[in-house]
Amino acid sequence: MKQSNFLCRNIGGYCVFAIILLVSSCKKSFLDVVPDNVATIDHAFANRVEAEKYLFTCYSYLPREGNPDMNPGFNGGDETWTYWPMTLDYFSLDSYEIARGLQTKVNPKMNYWDGYDSRPLWTGIRNCNIFLENLDKVVDLEPYVKDRWVAEVKFLKAYFHWYLFRMYGPIPILDKNFSTTATPEEVKVYRQPVDSVVNYIANLIDEASFGNANVGLPTKINNRFTELGRVTKVAALSIKARLLVTAASPLFNGNTDYVNLKNNDGTVLFNPVYDEKKWVKATEACKKAIDMALASDVGLYRFVPKAGTVDEDTQIEMNIRNAVCEKWNKELIWGSTSDGTPTYWLQLFACPQLDPNEISRELKGKYAPTLKMAELFYSKNGVPIEEDKDWDYANRYELKTVTAQDKAMQEGYQTVALHFGREPRFYADIAFDGSKWLMANKEYQIKSKSGEHSGKKQARMYSVTGYYTKKLVNWNLVATKTSTTVESYPWPIMRLADLYLLYAEALNETGNSKEALPYLNQIRERAGLKSIEESWATHSKRPDKYMTVVGLRDIIHRERGIEMAFEASRFWDLRRWKTAARALNEPVYGWNITQETVEEYNTRVFLFNQGFIAPRDYLWPINDYALQINPKLVQNIGW
Repeated sequence: MKQSNFLCRNIGGYCVFAIILLVSSCKKSFLDVVPDNVATIDHAFANRVEAEKYLFTCYSYLPREGNPDMNPGFNGGDETWTYWPMTLDYFSLDSYEIARGLQTKVNPKMNYWDGYDSRPLWTGIRNCNIFLENLDKVVDLEPYVKDRWVAEVKFLKAYFHWYLFRMYGPIPILDKNFSTTATPEEVKVYRQPVDSVVNYIANLIDEASFGNANVGLPTKINNRFTELGRVTKVAALSIKARLLVTAASPLFNGNTDYVNLKNNDGTVLFNPVYDEKKWVKATEACKKAIDMALASDVGLYRFVPKAGTVDEDTQIEMNIRNAVCEKWNKELIWGSTSDGTPTYWLQLFACPQLDPNEISRELKGKYAPTLKMAELFYSKNGVPIEEDKDWDYANRYELKTVTAQDKAMQEGYQTVALHFGREPRFYADIAFDGSKWLMANKEYQIKSKSGEHSGKKQARMYSVTGYYTKKLVNWNLVATKTSTTVESYPWPIMRLADLYLLYAEALNETGNSKEALPYLNQIRERAGLKSIEESWATHSKRPDKYMTVVGLRDIIHRERGIEMAFEASRFWDLRRWKTAARALNEPVYGWNITQETVEEYNTRVFLFNQGFIAPRDYLWPINDYALQINPKLVQNIGW
């Protein structure tokens, strides 16, 4: 028995109806959907105005990637930690529970397959299909506008498939909507092999990028007042690059752990044979995206003060912070604008109390970097602290006193040696007891021992580790006792430094290590560091490490972990590299934030012992109910 239902989505004041068909059940099964209300569809494409509303409906399914509770990359891994249990100051506990090993197949956490956060991606894909199948009905649409809209929706359709692929691995491909006469059995679909899914998404992005007569997506947004956030050719090619790097990585390239994942018709879903050509394709895709980006005036961000000049340390710090936080800056390739204020809550969750005289109820300061992340950053010499022959790694937890030369910290303060002699990105990204926090209106001092203005004073709104995520807070934020002004910025789904790192990784994996170094060094130079060659030769215990594929791979992984820290990237990187089984099976540590004295506060404390079960946890489980509705679907290994 088929039943129809209308889903009303409100986009920018527009109410657009998308048809959802329920098959063989009164409950929603998002793959069992076909359009059956032709009259409503005809109205949606009666003219340009109505069709544009439908275009925006397709955009509305994009996940809220800048919301800390809706993107598993923020709280689902080992970069940050928070107090537990949480009863306030959250939208969803799903990502926090994933980090604690509480994923389940009965009611999966962050279940975008079935419509998590009111964003059912399969419905989004079907709405894209409806748009593509019906746009020709619009008679008052200029050909160049039509070409662009078609390209945008093809990309969105590809992106929704990509988002699901990254989570679930092999997924069904919904290229066309089913006929209104389709039987319940006909709409039950199989998962497609990994390589088929990747090729489908890549080809669809190519169609979107170059379109009809090589028109397709615009190279850049010209009408910045009304169109910022809409997809461009540079954005599309960059997402294709990320897709192909992911497909070439160990999780999806030669992974024998999933050799027994097969459809019940015998179709093998994972090719267990490693294919170096996948890295070649990834390299080509990255280079094409970079060339297009540079030709479109995209570049690594450099801070330009509004008046006068700033000292070198401030210049470097703001180069790093504003590469993420300055709205629509030169480095941004594609930014999420979901909800209109996409990073509002992220900043409130990240920012502690800065001013003891202006305690704000809005600032939570709970998005707390782990001690592991604090140790990940390089020394000031640009090499890992455990590799630096000139940095005292063995005594990193001993107390030291801040001097005038330690400009990122408060003179005379005592803190652990771990916080001394670190690279600029450490001080730009992370704040801690005794550090400074520069904002546009003034420089603040972080004091976070128990009872102090930045520290724990109650059962919520504090950092459980003693660290704060400075990197994600726009420096124009102003908080007082009575109000908080947050300058929300588009969340960087892709920025140029990310693309450079992907390209360097692909080059190294294809044996072109020397060609990878300049892209890594550009990022390091912007962050105030010497080149990899000079840094390792001068300061590392392994001076020739970068000269081998394996050694440079380790450097690239570390460089990526640092440059992309707290940007929801590491969560996915650990999975595609197949290193999560090691990284996410380690204890979580922080400082003893309930203490008041220097000695007691600066004592390392155990917070949680993470557990990651491989290969199970590398992919999301499909809801058991979805498997009951569609027996052609098979569950991921281990679930």
